[in-house]
Amino acid sequence: MSEPLLRVKDLTKNFKVGGGFLSRNAALVHAVDNVSFDIQPGETLGLVGESGSGKSTTGRCILRLIEPTGGEVWFEGRNVAELSAAAFRSLSRDMQIIFQDPFASLNPRMTVGAIIGEALTIHGLASSKQAYADRVAQLLETVGLQPDHMRRYPHEFSGGQRQRIGIARALAVEPKLIVCDEPVSALDVSIQAQVINLLEDLQAKFGLTYLFIAHDLSVVEHISRRVAVMYLGRIVEIASAHDLYARPLHPYTEALLSAVPVTDPKARRKRIVLQGEVPSPINPPSGCHFHTRCPIRKLPLCSTEVPRLKETASGHYVACHLRS
Repeated sequence: MSEPLLRVKDLTKNFKVGGGFLSRNAALVHAVDNVSFDIQPGETLGLVGESGSGKSTTGRCILRLIEPTGGEVWFEGRNVAELSAAAFRSLSRDMQIIFQDPFASLNPRMTVGAIIGEALTIHGLASSKQAYADRVAQLLETVGLQPDHMRRYPHEFSGGQRQRIGIARALAVEPKLIVCDEPVSALDVSIQAQVINLLEDLQAKFGLTYLFIAHDLSVVEHISRRVAVMYLGRIVEIASAHDLYARPLHPYTEALLSAVPVTDPKARRKRIVLQGEVPSPINPPSGCHFHTRCPIRKLPLCSTEVPRLKETASGHYVACHLRS
């Protein structure tokens, strides 16, 4: 294997909640809890889990949109967390993001041309007004829009078109890594397929690397080479997409996959209904975070000892005392 483009090691992010001006008692939300993974150049790693599992926070910490509490993020052999503001600004050209909400992520007061071209100005990538306009027009065509759309405003476009504008904005600085933060979850199903196909075409054309964050496993299956499953701030399983969908090992992964609708009756899994609610990240369970809902838990082992990710087969890792 070549050196990974991105290496995340023991990434942690805690948020303080509560505790007013006169009160020092603030609780901690353990949003990301010692998360580690690698992404190879040109690869797509899917990051899946329920809402509140820490997926989006992980992506934002990697890009330093949110400063992590602890851990390391290495990009092309450089520790992102240790870079100065100026050095990181230069590196940020290579690390971009596509946001979940195509309606909220575009400034309604700016034209599409200004939104896409803003990064060109910030990084000094356009030598003249003509070069600027030509580059914006080229980016619009790349994502399947018309060059004259640069004069319009975001409210004049559909949700799918707005997401294409967001993709064009991310491509403007020719990045190597794009964090796709649930880029299709706000779109109609028919439009989702178009955007997924566009992302795959762009990856093949430009050699892009994706961290694809989603809660819909059926979407992740089609675009990801490997998939990491998160639960309450921790990664519980990592495997190739084929192995994960064919032979899930963690009970949480099994439950998620059992809920994915399929058209072939022979391919349907036995529905696994998890008991109870997802615990609060302010006060997560001890030991394995999943043990309070796990159908195969073994006490007191699962409630006292934190399971570590262990390789059970080539490239297949699981954090479970009973499946490792």
